[in-house]
Amino acid sequence: MNVPILAAHAVTKSFGPTPALRDANLSVTAGEVLAIMGPSGSGKSTLLHCLAGILSPDSGEIVFDGQRLGTLSENARTLVRRDRFGFVFQFGQLVPELPVLENVMLPLLLGHTSRRVARNAATALLDRLDLQGLHRRRPGELSGGQAQRVAVARALVTRPSVVFADEPTGSLDSHAGQNVIDLLVASAREQGATVVLVTHDARVAACADREVLVSDGEVTDYAAAPAIEHHGMGTR
Repeated sequence: MNVPILAAHAVTKSFGPTPALRDANLSVTAGEVLAIMGPSGSGKSTLLHCLAGILSPDSGEIVFDGQRLGTLSENARTLVRRDRFGFVFQFGQLVPELPVLENVMLPLLLGHTSRRVARNAATALLDRLDLQGLHRRRPGELSGGQAQRVAVARALVTRPSVVFADEPTGSLDSHAGQNVIDLLVASAREQGATVVLVTHDARVAACADREVLVSDGEVTDYAAAPAIEHHGMGTR
């Protein structure tokens, strides 16, 4: 039996009087690609942020690799997010002042990896994601699809256990979005990383091993996604 690497147990979260999550339960096994689906305002991004230790639940608990995140100090949670988690957000959130290569190196440098090792790891990932020749460009000089591929490289450069992706294709056209999601899933599988992917797009969710639905703050569907050939978002 596969032991979950990440789980939410009866998690609730409210913002003022508005409940965002209601006794949400979820588990993800190592190496799994999980899509969390739901309409805008359903609580799916709040669930991802709780799973990633960015938000603390009002009640319930998040367990990562056998450890309850709620028992950790804020500093310890920060280290988990830095060293064990990778993040891809809808608009990339690259550092605008840094060139592409430095953006990808940054998580390793924050963890005190030598510049040589960080540069080699970042270069290898950028090449893998077909971003050769863009190392010295600033984020403002990139297309949306290129910027998101740089964000994917930055998320993967530390070889994280879990990659969290919050609407990673939401700001892209269908072709660029297909390219980004295919590269994210393929690269994460190569590294053996778990992917937790928030989306409202069924074509994106089709690249996952399993889909769950969040509706009004409740996880209501654990049905496995149908067996498909993962050739991209356009093959439905």
